[in-house]
Amino acid sequence: MTLRNNGQSTIYLLRHAHSVANNRGILAGQKLGISLSSKGKAQAIALIPVLEKLSLSSIHTSPLQRCLETIEPFARTHPNLSIEEDSAFIEMHYGQWSGSKLALLSRKSLWRQIQKEPSGVRFPEGESFAEMASRAIEGIEKLRGVKGNHLVISHGDVIRVIINHYLGNHLDNFQRLSIDPASLSSLSFHKERISIHTINSTQSAAPHSGSTLGGGGGEK
Repeated sequence: MTLRNNGQSTIYLLRHAHSVANNRGILAGQKLGISLSSKGKAQAIALIPVLEKLSLSSIHTSPLQRCLETIEPFARTHPNLSIEEDSAFIEMHYGQWSGSKLALLSRKSLWRQIQKEPSGVRFPEGESFAEMASRAIEGIEKLRGVKGNHLVISHGDVIRVIINHYLGNHLDNFQRLSIDPASLSSLSFHKERISIHTINSTQSAAPHSGSTLGGGGGEK
């Protein structure tokens, strides 16, 4: 149930830092044991001063390892901020596609439908984009009713779908957005008013990644 909004809330969306799956061009999905790469560990440490400026009220994270490792350095230096694992923000369940190389998946006929009309796609033995969008947006709707600044650590496709929704776009348009590893986006809510302040803000001046399935791996 969505809580009644008693004041302005801001939700910061942080994509997990660069992972070993990003490094290898693999669609990790909900597979366990996917850790941060050496680059990702450095990004997680570099996020500490960035997150310190946000005056966070709460932290909510996908329960997957790469998200937990992303927030761990900040959490160590801010022990008074509790971290809540929330399955609403877990990565898309790609089913049989999980753990496969994107270069191989791009040759499958289903790939063309994903690029053209993802709203009609369900992954073999996995989740549909519509189902993922529903749970992720429900998670944001619960948070928007709580006054304060909230951090959500999630995954590329999940964050793209959330931002796309609050831009007022059809689900089929979410892949027009790029969300890089360790990037921040932000949404503010005041009563019925919604403002999108930041999309895909990174500390690096490197070119952004493409908008491939999974959100892309950023620059290696």
